[in-house]
Amino acid sequence: MNLIRIELRKMKVGWYVRGVLIANLIIMGFLWLISYSEKAEGGVSFQSMEEAFLIIGTFVRAVFIVFGAVLIAKLVISEYKNKTILVMFTYPISRKKLLTAKLMIAGGLTFITILLSNILIAAGFFWLNSIYHFIPGELTSEIISQQAIKMAVFAFGAAGTSLVPIFFGMRKHSVPATIISSVVIVMLISSTSPGFSISSVVYIPLSLAAFGLVFSYMAIRNADKQDA
Repeated sequence: MNLIRIELRKMKVGWYVRGVLIANLIIMGFLWLISYSEKAEGGVSFQSMEEAFLIIGTFVRAVFIVFGAVLIAKLVISEYKNKTILVMFTYPISRKKLLTAKLMIAGGLTFITILLSNILIAAGFFWLNSIYHFIPGELTSEIISQQAIKMAVFAFGAAGTSLVPIFFGMRKHSVPATIISSVVIVMLISSTSPGFSISSVVYIPLSLAAFGLVFSYMAIRNADKQDA
C-alpha cells in the first residue's frame, strides 16, 4: 500500500481527474444531443430503459479502457522508454512489487472511474429523461438493481481489458503501441446495433480481463529480466 501511495503522489492524478470530468461531460452532452434530436424529429433514441443503460455503459467503457491504456503508458511504458525506471530499480524494493503497484493503480483507477462514471452519467441522463421523456417506459427499482450489478461486473471486465495493451507496449517499450492497441480493442468490442452490443456479452469482457491479468502477470514475472 505504501508503494501505491508513493506512485499516486508521483503521478499527480490531477490531469487524470480533469480528463475524466471532461470525458464525462462530453459523453453526457452527446447522449443528450442525440436524444433531444430524435425527440424533435418525432422519434425515440432508445427503445427501452435497458437499451439506454446498454449504450451508456458501452460509451463509458470504450472511453475509459483507452484512459486505462494511457495510465499504463504513463506509469510503466514511458518510464522504461525514458529510462527513468532505472532510478527506481536502484531502490531497495523488488522490481516485481514496484511493477505490481503500478499495474494495481492502473487497473484500480480504471475500475473506479468506469463504475462511478457509469453511475453519474446514467443518473444525469435519467434525470433529464424524467423531464423530457426521451425513453418510453418507467425506470423501476428492479431495473436499477439489475443494472447496478451489471455495472460492477462490466467495470471489472473493462478494467481487466485495459491491462491487455501492456503486452503490446512492453515488447518495444512503445507508448503509441500501448494506446493504439487499446483503441483497436475498443473498436472490436464496442460495435453496437439496436438493443445489442458485443461488449454486453459478459463472457467477452471477462475473457479479455483474464488476458489482461495474464499479460500483467507475465510483465511482473519478467520484471527482473527487463532492462530499461
